Amino acid sequence: MGKNSLIGGSIWDEYSQKVQDRMNNPQHMGEFSEEDAKARNAKLIVADFGAESCGDAVRLFWLVDEKTDKIIDAKFKSFGCGTAIASSDTMVDLCIGKTVDEAVKITNLDVEFAMRDNPETPAVPPQKMHCSVMAYDVIKQAAAHYKGISPEDFEDQIIVCECARVSLGTIKEVIKLNDLHSVEEITQYTKAGAFCKSCIKPGGHEKRDYYLVDILAETRAEIDREKLKNTMKSDVAFDEMTVVGQLKAVESVLDAEIRPMLHNDGGDLEVIDIQKKAEGAAIDVYIRYLGACSGCSSGSGATLYAIETILQEELSPNIRVMPV
Repeated sequence: MGKNSLIGGSIWDEYSQKVQDRMNNPQHMGEFSEEDAKARNAKLIVADFGAESCGDAVRLFWLVDEKTDKIIDAKFKSFGCGTAIASSDTMVDLCIGKTVDEAVKITNLDVEFAMRDNPETPAVPPQKMHCSVMAYDVIKQAAAHYKGISPEDFEDQIIVCECARVSLGTIKEVIKLNDLHSVEEITQYTKAGAFCKSCIKPGGHEKRDYYLVDILAETRAEIDREKLKNTMKSDVAFDEMTVVGQLKAVESVLDAEIRPMLHNDGGDLEVIDIQKKAEGAAIDVYIRYLGACSGCSSGSGATLYAIETILQEELSPNIRVMPV
């Protein structure tokens, strides 16, 4: 029976020939014993790592020359899918001949790239990228064991997307520099979330400490607060600003403090007009509720009070908010 009849050719088309070859005929599967290490005058390092996302696990064996810190040979044992086997086999290939410090620099992207048939075509489908991440993580475990330190000591940044090795700092910086407004844009700029997608939002196949949706919301709020600070640096008091200046100031406060809360409930608002009847009189800010906020009873109660209070605290005690 051909593979097309067995599982469908389209599935196999997503895997490179190198991956398929290593699935079926791994070159480095096996293990070393203390006797093997002694015979080769090397130190035996054994490290384990398991991926909660799919139940895969890999055990890595290194024979390390302690005089040079060079990995003179390596093997692995894997419990899991064919992609985990292929990734582990490739990872071992990349480790052999390197020093421990050099091996730690091997990333999951290096593993995946080494399995490609050509540089432009991914070796595995996106949902299988976590297998190459597992290979990367077991290297850190082995290196930490050899050096007598914690695996976390190799990380100098918080990694949000394990598949693409994208840090929290990089994501926040890219959002700010390019004024990004969507997770899709973050993925386009950084590749975070492009593979297994578990870092995009809660509910994916693997629990995360950070999700792109939350990072985006928090960073956008930081941007809005910075805009508000810049607006408030004006030497002109809010009451003395032109209507255009007042509108910009009000919009900045709404973007930073009010709209995120309304958006969570499917609502929004727009500023219709700002009027001041006379010198020293109240400054009326006319708003219209949108979406789920339109027709909501709290629009003339708690929500209205919250909007008015925040604008008064941030801009001027003379502000009144008038829904229309």
